[in-house]
Amino acid sequence: MSGGTPRTHATEPSLEDVRQAVAGLLQVEPGTIGDADNLIRHGMDSIRMMRLAGGWRRTGADVSFQKLAETPTVEHWHRLLTVPAAVAAAPEATAAVRPPVETGAPFDLTPVQRAYWIGRGDDMALGGVGCHAYLEFDGRAVEPARLEAAVRQVAQRHGMLRATFLDDGRQRILDRSPWPGLTVHDLTAAGGPGGPAAADQAGAAVEQGLAAVRAGLSHRRLDVAAGEVFDVQLSLLPGGRTRIHLNIDLLVADVASIEVLLADLAAAYRAPERLAPAGDYGFAQYLADYRASAGSPADPGSPLAAAQRYWKELLPELPTDGPRLPLAKLPGELGRTRFSRRSFVLGAQEWQRITARAREHGLTTAMVLATAYAEVLGAWSEEPAFLLNVPLFDRQPLHPAVAGMIADFTNLVLLPVDLSRPAPFAERVRGLQRSVQRNASHAQYPTLNVLRDLRRAHGGRRVGAPVVFACNLGSDFVAPDFRAELGELTWMLSQTPQVWLDHQVYRTDDSVQLAWDAVDELFPAGLLDAMLGAYRALLERLGAAEDRWHLPAEVAAGAAADRAAADRAAAEPTAAEPTAAEPTAAGAVR
Repeated sequence: MSGGTPRTHATEPSLEDVRQAVAGLLQVEPGTIGDADNLIRHGMDSIRMMRLAGGWRRTGADVSFQKLAETPTVEHWHRLLTVPAAVAAAPEATAAVRPPVETGAPFDLTPVQRAYWIGRGDDMALGGVGCHAYLEFDGRAVEPARLEAAVRQVAQRHGMLRATFLDDGRQRILDRSPWPGLTVHDLTAAGGPGGPAAADQAGAAVEQGLAAVRAGLSHRRLDVAAGEVFDVQLSLLPGGRTRIHLNIDLLVADVASIEVLLADLAAAYRAPERLAPAGDYGFAQYLADYRASAGSPADPGSPLAAAQRYWKELLPELPTDGPRLPLAKLPGELGRTRFSRRSFVLGAQEWQRITARAREHGLTTAMVLATAYAEVLGAWSEEPAFLLNVPLFDRQPLHPAVAGMIADFTNLVLLPVDLSRPAPFAERVRGLQRSVQRNASHAQYPTLNVLRDLRRAHGGRRVGAPVVFACNLGSDFVAPDFRAELGELTWMLSQTPQVWLDHQVYRTDDSVQLAWDAVDELFPAGLLDAMLGAYRALLERLGAAEDRWHLPAEVAAGAAADRAAADRAAAEPTAAEPTAAEPTAAGAVR
């Protein structure tokens, strides 16, 4: 199923070819998948469907994510792949005859990168902060010299870890990373000998030292103009324990790229000679190829033009704001932007129950979580209709090297939510799932352009989508090799300019972590805790009883009193109508 030439009758896939491709992606035996089985019930999700659609398009097939999502069965997909169609040269073939991008030359930012770059400015509401992730990994006996060498090797392998962001709004890859080397915090002396009282005192000193390191690193705004796009530091602790502190600016990496970074870092630490050197296909070339595959808006037959028409027709149906949650302050009233994290874990059994029920209804687990999140937001929102900002990890297979690249491939999709009428939970999920599938199939037209069009359609009214749902369930966020070599992920925080609340979902082994990163100062005290508690309770009910899926979600009844209490708590200052972020600075983590 690979190659760069248009598909012909001789190269059309058989039914078994399609089944094998699906089974390989799902990591199941082909014989377990029937021709007419709903593949979502086998674990197929949106990200995997997008990968399949992209791969088949490279062979010249006239398929899209939306077409696959409409009827997710092997027999239907086989029909889509074998219907005769006039097919133009695939993007891979087109890229092969295009002159290569000049190495080291400046190149344009993606729309999402530009949003992050503009939004980090001090003059922006909820600005003054980089789009940034900070992670801590607790392990044992990590050797500073080996770790530093591994970091340097990985930075040399991935061009975007050597990126610098220019004043004219472009980016350029440096020959070498300006990373100064590993900063080591030696806290071993704090755990000296002594009795129980001394041990308690020593433990407190270690924790105090680690807290100081976290306070200094977790809200950094890296100097991306100077090529400072990541940093790695190491704390040495009593008893041979270690903690790795990782900073990365999300201008250069999405969630999947952080997974690649961690995997490569573990490989370089364990056996540096086995980590392949950098290839000659970089992010600049990828963006040139992607733009060529999307085509010109002046060409009515291009994917970009079709996507622009789709969103233009959808504009009258779109809300103009995210959920109107009670606020203690307006975004422009905050002196600085500080995020905090709240999270909980769905254990293996609980997650398996939710997954099984989702598949019985032909629903993806990502959309089950998104819908439960929307129901909770709606219970506290002044308006039942609102926009959610959904990042797509839109890594198109335009070259074999793309799968292993570190870069920000994020594309954003607006998800309109309307909770004005009660509906059974499964039906609500199905409606939002169809909406995401349709909208994601037209992601060639950037969401920031959609927001600008929406603003113009409403006479210049400010619009935005500052509440985010970002889900990555396709693979373990931290692979077992990294955990064995360098440590377990024990703490994480992300921050994004102009975002109020960012819900992130990660999988580790058989469990799922659900995290909310939010600007606490925006909201009345206790509001986010009450909302997160309601969200967790809703998921627990969905996992516990099948009949809950046939009834409207039970959130609103309990939320009314909590909302009134939050309003009273926010009386000074009075919770005011939220002002949405400017479209040019709207963004979302990954």
